[in-house]
Amino acid sequence: MADWKRGVRKALYPAYEARMLRRLPKEGRPQHIGIMLDGNRRWAKAVGRDTAHGHRAGAANIEPLLTWCEEAGIAVVTLWLLSTDNLNRPESELVPLLGIIEDAVDSLADQRRWRINPVGALDLLPAHTTERLKAAAEATRDVDGLLVNVAVGYGGRREIADAVRSLLAEHAAKGTSLEELAQIIDVEQISEHLYTAGQPDPDLVIRTSGEQRLGGFLLWQSAKSEFYFCEALWPDFRRVDFIRALRDYAQRERRLGR
Repeated sequence: MADWKRGVRKALYPAYEARMLRRLPKEGRPQHIGIMLDGNRRWAKAVGRDTAHGHRAGAANIEPLLTWCEEAGIAVVTLWLLSTDNLNRPESELVPLLGIIEDAVDSLADQRRWRINPVGALDLLPAHTTERLKAAAEATRDVDGLLVNVAVGYGGRREIADAVRSLLAEHAAKGTSLEELAQIIDVEQISEHLYTAGQPDPDLVIRTSGEQRLGGFLLWQSAKSEFYFCEALWPDFRRVDFIRALRDYAQRERRLGR
């Protein structure tokens, strides 16, 4: 593309995006969005760089995303940064990736704009990673802003197992027998022990990179979510892509069993 065309597009796109956002009905916007930040490695390969470069490029796109969420009036965002399966990657990739995630979460916390909430099996992570995630949460505990769940060492099946384990431990401490618990256990009680307890379930789940599967992301919470699959690899995900996802969501008729 000629340089002048790129310049024109760069100049016009912010106005186009702002107009798209204004046209979205406020009552039709999601309050909680889950985002699967997928495609860093493929992006790195496409530009001829190593995997760590792709992860750094993906990390750099998180702060713009949160700004777009603020503009759209979103209350909760859940970012899937590292799955439990990812923990099986070669050490040569995993160690740099964990460092990039730690730095990215530190950067989010340093701004004091967003309330950071780590979700995942933190006991599976290296101690220094867990410590930095918890420090970011503590540093932003009183921030009155967008709630950002950072899912690190996260797996949907593991979350449900942890929730049931926590529920059983709670009732064991109360002296509840298994027979009694079997009579009273329900969906709400399990929900109260999820990593996202007390939060609204996601209205919209976005996955980048063209893949069309959940892969274990928010399995329990996404039972009534809408899904939007975007072809862009995560480092290339733009504000206009985000607004298109919101527009697609607003145009859907959510029956929710009615």
